Amino acid sequence: MKLFVSSLLTLAALASSAGAQTAQDILTRVDAAQKAAKDVTFRLSGSAAFDTSSQKIDLTVKSIPAQGLARLQFLAPDALADNVVVADRNEVRQYLFLTNQITVTPTKKAANGASGAFGGLDFTQLSNAATLLGQYNVKLLATSGAAGKRVYQLEATPKSTGGGDRARVWITEAGWRPTRLQLLGTGNKVLADLTVSNYRVNSGLTASGLKTLPRDAQIIRQ
Repeated sequence: MKLFVSSLLTLAALASSAGAQTAQDILTRVDAAQKAAKDVTFRLSGSAAFDTSSQKIDLTVKSIPAQGLARLQFLAPDALADNVVVADRNEVRQYLFLTNQITVTPTKKAANGASGAFGGLDFTQLSNAATLLGQYNVKLLATSGAAGKRVYQLEATPKSTGGGDRARVWITEAGWRPTRLQLLGTGNKVLADLTVSNYRVNSGLTASGLKTLPRDAQIIRQ
């Protein structure tokens, strides 16, 4: 199951009075909000399953959605602390702090190899919400809150597999952006539970700034 946390990337004006009624309505509004944002920054934190144990996840995401460009700076887990991932439409560059190395992997290859990490989370896909959700069958599970502050809980299952993995995404209509992501495995086992915070848009991010990595690092192409 790929991490389609890419939904976490947009903030735009609210629709005035009409509330979204279906999962597709919600995805359409999320997509429109994403396209209105020049750049997005947010914090993603919570926990995810690593093999047999659960560990803390904490990272900052910076993205320019129109360019399909995202930069991830890890604070936790300890094994990834101070690591940086820069992903665009062509390649994923991961800076390994402890070894001062940069691994370079084609984006498609990186996505295909993501199924074993973080309970299947693909951290290369953090800047394209509705497009990535297009790979899933999505339904609306629940709605809470008053008009203007409603939160919609969506559940998504991959179209390409018949397994029991599912994802649940909470989306607020106050900006049409996700606020929480939960990944579930067989038997409703929680593989990851992540919260979005410190969400900002249009803060002047540049592609060159997001792509910057240590110049003295060793380059390893995969």
